[in-house]
Amino acid sequence: MTEPVLSFSAKPDVQDALAHWRRWMESEKAVSRHTLSAYTADVAEFLRFLTEFRGGSPPSLNDLGELKAADFRAWMSRQAMDGLVGASRARKLAAVRNLFRWLDRSGRLHNPAVATLATPKVKRPAPRPLTEIDADRLLEEAERDREDPWVGKRDRALFTLLYGCGLRISEALGLARKDAPLGDTLRVTGKGRKDRMIPVLPAVTEAVRAYIDSCPFTLAPDGPLFVGTRGGRLNASVAQHQMQKLRALMGMPESATPHALRHSFATHLLADGGDLRAIQDLLGHASLSTTQRYTDVENEQLMNVYRNAHPRARKG
Repeated sequence: MTEPVLSFSAKPDVQDALAHWRRWMESEKAVSRHTLSAYTADVAEFLRFLTEFRGGSPPSLNDLGELKAADFRAWMSRQAMDGLVGASRARKLAAVRNLFRWLDRSGRLHNPAVATLATPKVKRPAPRPLTEIDADRLLEEAERDREDPWVGKRDRALFTLLYGCGLRISEALGLARKDAPLGDTLRVTGKGRKDRMIPVLPAVTEAVRAYIDSCPFTLAPDGPLFVGTRGGRLNASVAQHQMQKLRALMGMPESATPHALRHSFATHLLADGGDLRAIQDLLGHASLSTTQRYTDVENEQLMNVYRNAHPRARKG
């Protein structure tokens, strides 16, 4: 019997299809748990709307196949009326589109109407990197004033890895001891279980080595590289809390987060003449458009330099 995936009753053929769709996303698309949970919730909300729209009768697969563009637009209009921002509406539409594409490919139904819908406009905020000076200061400060010196070395190693290699926090904390960046390159498994090779700077190697040498726990080859004070895998929330304390101590803005170090890695590479395609590969971005956001940051910084330094700009 197929395990239900919705928080309300649905026709058996819909329940069965959704269970197979979820397994497909997990096994073949290798989406994260967060994405799987979000997409399932978005589809559930869409089907709940259709149930209400139909007077309380849950739709069958045949009903889904007969939906018109106006039906989808009514659902999207409801979201807007409920106050959902463009980014949330775009994600929900992406989830529903994903489901209908899979239903089509798997031969369960064909409905081209969903493909005719315009995606709500989303203005993605520009990345907010640290300056080079602040990044250096933060790495130095991460190691100071600790009751347990090894914890300071751990935090410095972790933050140096994020800044020096451009890793996501999940990628860094997912590293095993045997994969520690102690050589010239580091293999990282990112989103979609895609591997990428990243060159490792000597500063990264030195910080990681200092942490490993000072760690009071035995780090098994297949165990986590970064551990907490009880020896288990370090939780991302702990790293974020450590960064929060650091930025309060140093008077940095709330935008100074572990992920901001990844932004800083990309922005500083670009500022020093790094190739956009190469930076895309290093970051593990699937789309170049995602990486191109860093050019906006660079251009904005150049304009700030101009406004503050050029004599004509100062004269207004």
